[in-house]
Amino acid sequence: MAENEQPKQQFAVQRIYIKDLSFETPNTPEIFTKKWEPQVSVDLNTQAQNLSEGVYEVVVNVTATTKIDDQTAYLAEVQQAGIFTLSGFTEDQLGPMLHSFCPNILFPYAREAVSSLANKGSFPQLLLAPVNFDALYAEQMKKQSDTGGEGAASH
Repeated sequence: MAENEQPKQQFAVQRIYIKDLSFETPNTPEIFTKKWEPQVSVDLNTQAQNLSEGVYEVVVNVTATTKIDDQTAYLAEVQQAGIFTLSGFTEDQLGPMLHSFCPNILFPYAREAVSSLANKGSFPQLLLAPVNFDALYAEQMKKQSDTGGEGAASH
């Protein structure tokens, strides 16, 4: 490949941080008297925005709701964010980088934050399962192509 065919790709993590954090235990202390057989639901999404040329903020939003019967034991919400420098990527490459590669870097931090919040709320540790952001992104792109581009992922 000739040297001038494609600009050199560069990727760097500038910063990783919690953008927003919330933990609610609406039914304490009564919930502590119930047998611990929780039903856990997890809502997950990503968003990305261009901050300046080649600099992007990516956010992984995680909401974990843990219930016993019909009562909420706790609700943990984390917006785990990062600022990334990406240059030399084509438009077709930017989508997977911003909605798959970068979220893969951020998710372990969000996972730890959720687990820590549960522990600090005096609940058993909650370990979120690993997430395949490549598959989630591919599914989102398929939905967009099926609907003619409506409902595009947040950028």
